[in-house]
Amino acid sequence: MEWLVKRAEELAEKHGIEYYEVRLVRVTSTRLSMSNGQLRELSSDSELGIGARAFNGAWGFSSANDRERFEKAIETAMKIAKLSRGSARIYTGNPVKDEVELKVKKPFTEVDVEEKLSLVKEIDGLLAGDGIVSRNAYYGDSIVETLYFNSLGSEIRTVVPRVRFGFSVTAKESGEMQNFWKSFGGTLGWELIEKTDLNFWTAHVREKALELLRAGSPPSGEMDVVADPELTGVFIHEALGHAVEADSVKNGDSILAGRLGERIAVDGLNVVDDPTLPGKFGSYPYDDEGIKAKRVEIIRDGVLVSYLNDRETAEYFGLEPNGHARAESYAHQPLVRMGNTYVEPGDWSFEEILEEVKNGLYMLGDKGGQVDTANGTFTFGAKIGYIVENGEIREPVRDVALSGKILNVLKNIRAIGKDTRVEFPGYCGKGQWVPVDDGGPHILTRALVGGLK
Repeated sequence: MEWLVKRAEELAEKHGIEYYEVRLVRVTSTRLSMSNGQLRELSSDSELGIGARAFNGAWGFSSANDRERFEKAIETAMKIAKLSRGSARIYTGNPVKDEVELKVKKPFTEVDVEEKLSLVKEIDGLLAGDGIVSRNAYYGDSIVETLYFNSLGSEIRTVVPRVRFGFSVTAKESGEMQNFWKSFGGTLGWELIEKTDLNFWTAHVREKALELLRAGSPPSGEMDVVADPELTGVFIHEALGHAVEADSVKNGDSILAGRLGERIAVDGLNVVDDPTLPGKFGSYPYDDEGIKAKRVEIIRDGVLVSYLNDRETAEYFGLEPNGHARAESYAHQPLVRMGNTYVEPGDWSFEEILEEVKNGLYMLGDKGGQVDTANGTFTFGAKIGYIVENGEIREPVRDVALSGKILNVLKNIRAIGKDTRVEFPGYCGKGQWVPVDDGGPHILTRALVGGLK
């Protein structure tokens, strides 16, 4: 890397560029998938690429995956920045020299592909059963090694392993079909697979899919809603997390613009994004601008206390940078993104929360949805719901949706459980896909309930 560091210095002097940064990224990955007993994918890939950015009041960016073009990519980024001269400013700060490798107990690089194939075959077999007409299993792992340097003198090497696997089934009866799924993942090794009770979770997925066949239609109207940890997590990620990404705030696409220090939620609600959590799918040691990842309090006791930011938005808002600039790959520019977003625990037990509900719904899981952070509205689907009457969980309902205004739902929270879980790995899309995790405890609020179309 030393020759590239020296060459970047020379090119910056030649083109009059004061700030630049370069990421050399090597990704080694394995992917397997199986559907109904048939192997659909078994691949192993390795790719090395470079992403270069230069700043001259505006950004210039270029990337390449050919070693012969690495130097050219740096120069192209500088030329673009020079031509795009603007008036923006960025946080620079002090240089950092560091090496961080996220350690695992059992590296998946030491597990041969035959054992990984045996895993998806085992899952496929466990998913089979009466009433199940389709089943899918997948496994993926990757090691991302990044060498980062910039014009300030920063030189950072990080190694981040990630593994994710999951499965789904479709059940059918009398022409009706329903599906259910579950996934696991983290910045972990093969120990994640070894500690997962496959018998329990495959049976759980089968049973829920079959239960959905017998479920009725949901009620409609505004009512009490108990969200499970997974639905709490997706709500906080989608409805709140995207609204506090500082680029959205800066661009006028967030209802939370200008509201730092304002009470936007009920007393006692604490929301955090923490990429430093050990083992979580959205964890990382440094972001893609060479800023150390840190735990960020978004809401403290109902008050909005921080935005997630990058070098440019930190300078724009006069905030400390908090390490939330992330890129999908070397071929993408970093954007302000979440890591692991969750609601901190309260002091209610699940049973106490249910006792507060005379007539409402218990909603479990994430079935996707839509959020408008500019207008502050959302719609989410749950995997399955249950009628709650006088504190008792009753019959299941399916195709159930939750909607409303983000701030109303935050202010209508009446109970926050003490059973926070951050174990719902996935990929968040914002023009780019990055690994994230989210979660929280059971919460009780009020929202508009209806059926999914």
